[in-house]
Amino acid sequence: MTEQGPETPGHNQADEGRDATQEPRRREPVFNIPGVVIVLIAICVASYVVSTYFLDDRQYFWLLLHAAFIPILYSGQLPLDFLPIAGPVTYSLLHGSVAHLAVNMIWLAAFGSPLANRIGTMRFIVFWIATSIAAAGLHYILYMHSQAPLIGASGAVSGMMGAAARFGFRIDRSSGRPAFGGPVLPISLVLRMRGTVTFLAVWMVINIVTGLYGVPGEESQIAWEAHIGGFVVGFFFVSSFDRPHRLRHRGRDDRQPS
Repeated sequence: MTEQGPETPGHNQADEGRDATQEPRRREPVFNIPGVVIVLIAICVASYVVSTYFLDDRQYFWLLLHAAFIPILYSGQLPLDFLPIAGPVTYSLLHGSVAHLAVNMIWLAAFGSPLANRIGTMRFIVFWIATSIAAAGLHYILYMHSQAPLIGASGAVSGMMGAAARFGFRIDRSSGRPAFGGPVLPISLVLRMRGTVTFLAVWMVINIVTGLYGVPGEESQIAWEAHIGGFVVGFFFVSSFDRPHRLRHRGRDDRQPS
């Protein structure tokens, strides 16, 4: 049996100094999805479940008439005794299939979470509304006399992707919650970032291809033009939704990805 010799005072002081200067490691939660994103996902899932499994054909038609975006209803050509004012927004909460719902909710969690953590709950809701209206607006301009209902959160999600590009997809985890970090980048700089431009090019190609040729297993056609409307608002106007008190100088120390 060996005896441990006495520790020297110098050794103890050095260890205590290192312990004092070492910051405790921050524990991040398993799920970093903010509450507003969870609520939107829950609403989209609930609306799909109710419309698919609890409504008959007549009730589902009423829901589409009042909550989907049907361009011809806003053209003034039909003698209606009502105008679905909320349609340009509520359509984003409806989905036509499990695949349609799943894809949008995955992208919403991925891009909506850091954006909501960045700009806050109320600004994120306004962002959702604005991008949804923009998507419906462009769809209306191109298909003013269409009777086909437009549904899905793709326009709002596309706006979030556009916003993410203006941050160069940089994530700040210093607060314990992942949020887009640094200042909103100038468009000229974003267009020189190879990774960002590659992502946007692939996104555009996928939208065009799925819009022209459809998605395997899906009967309805993808309204890819509406995605562009939402993307434009997110890409060009994200700074209007950003918190005014954000520290703009933080981005000076951030290295720009290429």
